[in-house]
Parts: sequence; C-alpha cells; structure tokens
Amino acid sequence: MGRAKTAAAPPGAEPQHQPQLPAASQQRRRQPAPVQQQPGRQVHYEGEAQASSREKGRGPGPGRGCGRGQGPQYNVANTSLSGGAGPSSGPQVESYRGQAPQQYVEPVAQVYPPPTIYAPQSAALDQSAEFSQMIPLGMQHRAHVAQPASSSQPPPIRPMPPPPVHVSPAEDTGPPSPQFGEVPVSSKALRFPLRPGKGRLGQKCMVKANHFFADLPDKDLHQYDVAITPEVTSRGVNRAVMEQLVKLYRETALAHRLPVYDGRKSLYTAGPLPFPSKEFQISLLEEDDGSNTQRRERNFKVVIKFAARADLHHLGQFLAGRQADAPQEALQVLDIVLRELPTHRYSPVGRSFYSPNLGTRQSLGDGLESWRGFYQSIRPTQMGLSLNIDMSSTAFIEPKTVMEFIRDLLNKDISRGLMDADRIKIKKTLHGVKVEVTHRGSMRRKYRVSGLTKLATNELVFSVDERGTMKSVTEYFKETYGYVIRHPFLPCLQVGNQQRPNYLPMEVCKIVEGQRYSKRLNEKQITALLKVTCQRPYEREKDILQTVNHNAYHQDPYAQEFGIRISAHLAQVEARILPAPRLKYHDTGREKECLPQVGQWNMMNKKMVNGGVVSHWACLNFSRSVQENVAATFCSELARMCHTSGMDFHLEPIVPVRSVRPEHSERALTHLCEEIKKRTKDKGLDLLVAILPDSNGSLYGDLKKQCETVLGVVSQCCLTKHVYKMSKQYLANVALKINVKVGGRNTVLVDALSRRIPLVSDIPTIIFGADVTHPHPGEDSSPSIAAVVASQDWPEVTKYAGLVCAQTHRQELIQDLYKTWVDPQRGHCTGGMIKELLISFRRATHQKPQRIIFYRDGVSEGQFYQVLLYELDAIRKACASLEPDYQPPVTFVVVQKRHHTRLFASNHNDNRTVDRSGNILPGTVVDSKICHPTEFDFYLCSHAGIQGTSRPAHYHVLWDENNFSADSLQSLTNNLCYTYARCTRSVSIVPPAYYAHLAAFRARFYMESESSDSGSLTSGMGPAGRSMGTTSSSTRTNRVSAGRSVRPLPPLKENVKKVMFYC
Repeated sequence: MGRAKTAAAPPGAEPQHQPQLPAASQQRRRQPAPVQQQPGRQVHYEGEAQASSREKGRGPGPGRGCGRGQGPQYNVANTSLSGGAGPSSGPQVESYRGQAPQQYVEPVAQVYPPPTIYAPQSAALDQSAEFSQMIPLGMQHRAHVAQPASSSQPPPIRPMPPPPVHVSPAEDTGPPSPQFGEVPVSSKALRFPLRPGKGRLGQKCMVKANHFFADLPDKDLHQYDVAITPEVTSRGVNRAVMEQLVKLYRETALAHRLPVYDGRKSLYTAGPLPFPSKEFQISLLEEDDGSNTQRRERNFKVVIKFAARADLHHLGQFLAGRQADAPQEALQVLDIVLRELPTHRYSPVGRSFYSPNLGTRQSLGDGLESWRGFYQSIRPTQMGLSLNIDMSSTAFIEPKTVMEFIRDLLNKDISRGLMDADRIKIKKTLHGVKVEVTHRGSMRRKYRVSGLTKLATNELVFSVDERGTMKSVTEYFKETYGYVIRHPFLPCLQVGNQQRPNYLPMEVCKIVEGQRYSKRLNEKQITALLKVTCQRPYEREKDILQTVNHNAYHQDPYAQEFGIRISAHLAQVEARILPAPRLKYHDTGREKECLPQVGQWNMMNKKMVNGGVVSHWACLNFSRSVQENVAATFCSELARMCHTSGMDFHLEPIVPVRSVRPEHSERALTHLCEEIKKRTKDKGLDLLVAILPDSNGSLYGDLKKQCETVLGVVSQCCLTKHVYKMSKQYLANVALKINVKVGGRNTVLVDALSRRIPLVSDIPTIIFGADVTHPHPGEDSSPSIAAVVASQDWPEVTKYAGLVCAQTHRQELIQDLYKTWVDPQRGHCTGGMIKELLISFRRATHQKPQRIIFYRDGVSEGQFYQVLLYELDAIRKACASLEPDYQPPVTFVVVQKRHHTRLFASNHNDNRTVDRSGNILPGTVVDSKICHPTEFDFYLCSHAGIQGTSRPAHYHVLWDENNFSADSLQSLTNNLCYTYARCTRSVSIVPPAYYAHLAAFRARFYMESESSDSGSLTSGMGPAGRSMGTTSSSTRTNRVSAGRSVRPLPPLKENVKKVMFYC
C-alpha cells in the first residue's frame, strides 16, 4: 500500500492563519477594457417564451429545429448568456450570451501564413485583381483608403474629426453623414448615429414595459477612494469592514452621512464628509464556528480620501438630449445606491439578487437546486432614468453532505471506491466549493475545496511533527476526534493551499448553503430550470410588481439618503405592430404567395421557390432500436415529402438502408462514400440521411465533422423518436433544412423580387451577420469561435455563405475579419473573412456589393466602442484590399438578445393585441420612451411566443453611412425574420445573426478533445494564424492566451462550403 509522504496540516484541524501583507498601492487607471468574455459567466434563465421548437432548434441538432413536440434545448454557457450547460448526449445548443465589459488587450502581432480560401467556390490566385475586373459600370467610388501595410493587425488610418456636440436637439435635422472610408481611431472621436426620427409604419398600440420611472435626485454626490489594509480580494470581507466603520462612526466622523460602497475601492455620499482624508482602525471578529472559544479579531486600517464629485447636471443634460456622452460615473453611483440594501438582504450574482425566500426552491437534480431572484439595473432612457426589474432564476448547490452530493452527481453507489473518471468529475465539480466539517460537534469550521487526493483515505499519510513522524489520516481522526472513518476507500477533499494542504474525509463534510453553481449544467438540469422559470406574461408581470412592492424603494434608507424615488407602476409605452411581409413560393404550387398570420404559416399547397436537386442519397441507421424496415419506411416518407415540397428528389436511395453500430461510424461512412463514387462515376453522394439514437453522445458531432471536413457530404440527422412518430409536420420541416443544405431556396420576400425594399433593392447590397461563441465555464483551454455569414444572392438576400475561425480564449473582437501576411513567393498578401465573402458574393451574383449592412450579435453595451472601432476598421481595410477606391457605405447594427426588457400587452384579455400564448403580437416594435435618449435603437418582437414571456430583440445602430430611416431599418429587420430557412415561423432575431450563431456552434464539433485531470479540454499546438472559414472552421489551443497560436481545424470540403450546411 503506497503512502503519500506529504507535509500537511493535521486533517480536520484549523489551518494556520497567515497575516496578509498589504499589496503595493495601485494606481486606478482608466483604460480601455479587454473585450473578452468573463470566465465562469453563467446565464440566468428568465423564462423567455419558447419560440416554437422549430425555431429553438437553435443549435444544429439531429432532426431538430422543426418538428412539433420537440422541447427547446439550451446551454447555460457563455454565454451571455448568456449563456454552460448542454445536453450530456447528442448535439448541444448554446444560448445567446450576455457579456460583461472588460479590458481590451491589443493582440500580439504575428506573421501569418497564407489563409485557407473561405469563398464558397474555388478561388483564383489573384482574387483582388479578379474582383476589380468585375466592377459594374457606374460604380460610385468612395474616399480613397491607402493600402494597408504588412502586419497581423490592420494598420492605423487617419482619424475622423469628432462631430460637434449638438446642444439643442430642436436644431438637429438628423445625424451628420459620416465620411466614407474614414474610421475614428478612438472612442473620443466616435459618436453613434442620432435617432433619425421615430417610426410611423404599422398599427399603433400601447404596451407595458418592466421599466419603472426614477426621479433624478437633486443631491451633491461625492466619491471617495477607499484603501483597506491588509488588502483582501473578497468583496464580502470588504463590505463587512465598511459596514462596521459606518456603524461606529456614522454619527461622528461621517457627520450623519449614510454612504454606499461598491465593495472595492469607492465610497459615495450624498454631500461632503467633514474631511478630505481620514484613517480609521476597524476590528472584525471572525465568524462564530460553534466552538465556544474566543473568536479572533482581524484588524484593518481603512483610509478614506476624497476623489471627485459625481456630476448629476451632466446626467440631466444627457437625458434631455443636450449632451452626447452618458456620464457613466453618475449612473454608476445611482446603481450602487439602489443595490446597497438588496446586497445586504440577498445573494448578489452580477446584477441579480437571489434568495431561497424569494420563491420555492426546486431540485434540478445531481445535487443542484434553483433559487428565484430578480434582476435590477438603472438605465438612461427617453423618459428619464428608468429602473429595469425582471425575474430570474439560477442554480445553487444543495446544502447537503458531500457524500449525498456525490451520490446524486454520479448516480451510483460510491462506498466501494471511485473510478478515475469519477474522481475527475468530482474534482471539477467541487473545486472552489465551501464546505463545513461535521465531526467536531457544534464546531463548524468552514473550508474551501481546492482539490481531491489521488490516494484513498486509508493510504494517505502526513507529517505530524518537525521530526517527520508520519501518521495516516484514519489513525489521526481516530486518535484526535475518536472518529472511525467509515469509507476509507474514498479519497479526501483537499482544502487550503498547495504548499500546506489540509485533508478532510468526504464523509465529515457538508456543503455550505448559498453557493451559486457557475459551471456547466447538463440537459436534465436545464430542462428542470426552464420549467421553473417559464411564466406566462400575466404571471411574470404580477411577480415583477410584487418584487417592486416587496423591495419598498420608498422605504429604502439609502434611496432616501440620496433622494432617489422609484415609481411603483410599469411604464406605459407607445408601440407599433409592423405588418408581416408577403412570401413568394414556386408558381407550380396552388399557393404562389403567402401572407403569414401571427408570425407563422405552413407549406400546404406550396412548393419551394427554388427546389434543390438530390439524385444520389443514402441512409445509415445508427440506432439499434430502429429496424431496417422502419428506417426504410421513414426514408421513403421523407423522400416523398421533399419531392412534394418542390425538390428534384429521387424517391429511392442509391443503396438500401444500412444499419451500423455507432462505434463503427467512421469506417462505415468512408466505405459508403467510396462505393457510391464508383457507382456514380465520381459524382458521389448528394445527401446522407443518418438515423441516430436519442442519446447519442459524441456521434452527432463526429458524423458532422467527418462528412463536412473529410468526405465532402452534406448530411441530415434524425433522432429515433421522430423516426417512429413520422409526423407530417416534422417531415415537412426536415425537408426545408435539406433543401437549403443542397443549395435551394425555400421562400423569398415578394418585395425583394419586385425591388421594393428600401436601401436594399436599389443597388447590389450584401447583408452580413456575425457572432462569437465562447467556451463553457471551466473550459479554460478552448478558443472562442467567431462566425461571419453573408448573403450570396441579390436582390433575394436569402442564401448565406458562412465562415468561422478560432481565436483567443474569450476574445469578443473578431480577429480574422481582415489580416495580412507575407508569403515567400507572392510577397505581401491580404485576406480575411470579409474579403472572401465579398469575393464569393461577386461570383454568385456577378455584381459587386455597393452597400454593406452588418448585423453583429453578442455585444454588450460596454463593448460597443471597442467592437465598432476594431471591426469597422477591418471592414474598411478588407474593401480597400480589393481595390483602393472601393469603399461601399456601411451600416453596423448590434443585435442584443440577452437583455432584461420585457413588453406586456396593455390589456391581457384583448385578443387584438396578444397571441395565443398571451404575448404581444409578432412585429411589435418600440422606439420611444424606454429606448436610448438620443441614439438610434429599437426593440422588436418579431416572433410569436409559445410558452413563457417573449423577449424582444434589441437593435442598436452604431454606424450608418446609408442613412436609414427608422421605418426602413425596422421593417427590413422584421421582414428578414420571415426568411429563416429552418422553419415556417418568423424568428426572434434577424436570420444573418442567427446563422452566424449556428455556424459558430457547428465549428465546435470539429475540435478534437481529450480529458485532462482538471476536466478541461486540451490539444496540441498548431501553426499560427492560419485562416479558417466555413472552409476550415475553427481551432483549438493548449490553454490559449494572448499572443499564443491557435490550432486550425481541418478545412471544409469545397462542395460543402457552397451551401448552408449549418442549417
């Protein structure tokens, strides 16, 4: 029996407290924040209405996204979102993430090798020359932009002088037109477009929003710097110190002021303190652990020093539209004031507060439970200051013994020991969790778990004295506490630091209550959390009002101190319901056009406007529970449905249906494709249909990776449960997906064909969608994946080619939009995602894009400036690299889904203003009162809800050289939501952004993973900077960080790149 000879503290004994040395004082600098996703950021579910299961096949799952009766599946990942948790088996779906503003770190320059060509068709060597030769006559060239120099980053270009601040909004006739081809080099030179008036299109109605008017206080706000020595990282300890200081000195040294504190370095008061700087000595007693011994005191020195005055006058000017920039510090002060009391009462998580007393706890399984809570944030709006309140739920660890938690986690008997995989899972799950010991009677000392021992408890020894006398953990517990270890074959929890670890047998530990679970949830837990949070609009509105009443802001001592008054009523907002667009179908169908009703329609009596061709197809059955005759019948019905819907689809597969064991999938696929090539004289398969088990582990991702990067075959996966149901609705929706995967179109806007879409139909226009998805919490070695899609048909704007690339871990800026490198033979070269998509548009339409509309998903407000400056600059340089004078006007629109604004019908019983789920009607748009005081933004609910409360998408225009009116951009965005290829419903966000999310999600299946002891994903290093498009989708790294290379994924096959394979 091996013994671990480790010097450690006695197990279960009190660790030695080392006094913390004061850290070197740090200058509080204001600098641009890295635009990176926070690690461990978790999505909190707010019970959004489930746009039908057809829309919510948001992640590209097998046979998913269109059939009835399919529950939506989510990832509680970064998000935002949000956003992680994914199904433990089968394809996983990542929700839209919310991202916190962070510090932007300038990427390290690298010399890149030639990129893989992204374009959907084979690219010529000199693409720029080819593009220039295809310029249509009459092209209006914009301002000249110099050719970029050779570097990994776009070279700086001359800044645009900032426009003058408009003092009187009455004198404004609209936002000044930006100079084409010029990008400001800093946020100081940048002004987002002013609102070009409010929209008028649509039927007017009134809605209620979960915004509560807040009076602007008339107080003299002061900010003070706080320095606590010794410095601690815990906000809880900092707050306890300041709470004790206020308790002791409020009536004396603080001159009766009741300050608020941000938990870090800043203190705010409503009026000046009677000193510019003062030092205080504060003592805190350690938490009572039940030992009946005298509690230790911790002594702190606190220095409070005047820093600045928060200017509420400028905030008032901004709210009135007389000042361009929002005074963030004043807004931050008011937000901290309103958060002070809830922070003392509840468990704060981000901008939300949770408590087991705010609602019934619900078990989520595997040792987790949901806590109810509320989100709160103060926002500047057209109606003045507004307090946004919304309901929320998130996962907490159940306060149970560690043994009970592990049994729930592993779902098996653990008394006989653990497998290596079990130990890794436990270590990953419990890392950072706080536990308390139960073997010392009433003494409940608390510890934080740092790891799990590799040896069992009865094998673990440690040094008990300076002479190096060794004793086993089991002996120590028996001699010291009279406790006999009942499970000696289990490992111990390791607490404390690595230099002086402390070992605790799992059976003597209990999990402390009130700890949020920030790691990835599994499919079962997500389903349980969605059930808890899903509320009808009427119920949600009622809970929000009850929360406001319960918070009693009129009695909040901090709000009273600072003179803040909050309305108790929901904001009444004027809205408009935009009309649905007419959709064009094939003339051979009985219905050649269709007008959707309440955001939905069907394919009855209609044929796809452009049916794809499938001559050679085959089916592989990987499900043991599906007999070959059942699979053959399903395939026959699917083929008939595709043919009936308007495709040129051969009714019989080229070979009979074959059953294959999942572990033999790679060999079977390769053999099938080789056989078909011989039969078809190298033409190969047009489509592979795969029947998968409902729980298929990694099979779905492995199959997609092999088909798209090795074999060059588009595939359609179908789950066993749908094969047996074989519903017409499911088959019809799968046919929609198959059609776009083989190059067809399902439907087109009638206004697009008749050239009646403003600022789209007049000149060749390309519409981009872009998104960045980040790894799940805990996967700190995986890269983030950026995806960009662009329309490839004009004037239809229905087909989209997509490119993806891997980039630095949790980096939000899309790094490969534009890039340069030096080729040994060709010299200075340029490339990137924008350039390749522009070239592919030219090849597909034989016209050059003369207008760019860019929908950017997944950007929080704190990232607006950094993302716009970087990505607009990349777009400019990509255009200039094709031809020096080529600068089409750009409109850059951010799409936000992870916000907390909800819209409710003014009368829940009025059938003219609500759908069957009780939600507002699709097409409802709001651009007044709760929107930005001066900038061009709007909320659009473009989809019909099924259950829960609909969440409108928020669109914010950051750059507009095309001078869109409110009506033209709102109606374009709403109409595009009816062209989503995967279902016959309008969807919740504009399809280009939706497709970008699907493409980025698909790229994660191409990453080869291996488990490490920490449970994270790792891989070897690869060549730096190699371009990856839909052509080569992504990369992996070995703990990716700034300045380190990212390994590219295998490139997509050329025929796959031409179609919407990600649908």
